[in-house]
Amino acid sequence: MTKTKKQKTKKVVQLVEKLHAASLEDGIKKLQELSATKKRKFVESVDLALNLGIDAKQSDQTVKGSVLLPHGSGKKVKVIVFTSNEDQKKLALETGASEAGLEDLIAKIEAGFLDFDCCVATPDVMQKISKVAKKLGPRGLMPSPKNGTVTADIKKAVSDALKGKIDFKNDKAGTIHCMVGKISFDSASLLENAKAVIKAIKDSKPESSKGKFIKEFYLNSTMGPSVKVAIDSL
Repeated sequence: MTKTKKQKTKKVVQLVEKLHAASLEDGIKKLQELSATKKRKFVESVDLALNLGIDAKQSDQTVKGSVLLPHGSGKKVKVIVFTSNEDQKKLALETGASEAGLEDLIAKIEAGFLDFDCCVATPDVMQKISKVAKKLGPRGLMPSPKNGTVTADIKKAVSDALKGKIDFKNDKAGTIHCMVGKISFDSASLLENAKAVIKAIKDSKPESSKGKFIKEFYLNSTMGPSVKVAIDSL
């Protein structure tokens, strides 16, 4: 083998080693090391991907829920609130919602407004906002009692969303993709956030799902490679 081929082989081996981690903590460390080798004009997000041992075609095996990240997401979140109650509207805006209303907000969304990351609604208006379900649903923005966005406690729902409450749901392939923070976070904070998400997903395991629940686990930054983490360490 020539010297050049040996060097290339060594680089490939080193890259493969970097893209595999024996633990979640090690995976986060490697992800940050890989990101540090590239200069970006923005702060990358850190995402995790779990390939689950579920039959995604079966409705009783859907895995979804929400979790409040201990150290937030690092993302500036825009929250809107659907309510017909004037006091609730005022409370929503005071808590940090960017907009609050009902008929006017529905009309605005029907006209194309989608500049927000989370929707909260009081239970009494759910029937009315079904008008925009086709616009909100595909984007994962439809309020739901399961993730706490259909509630009478508007202050808590808006506050949680702004602090870093995130939703998760498996896709058609049975995989969950979820943001756990920013690459600029210290490793301990990213580790706590990731552990909180993993626990929430494990707690959401459907009773009808048999066998190994988490089949594969990956960490990645926005523009970086994925690091495969040993599932036995989770």
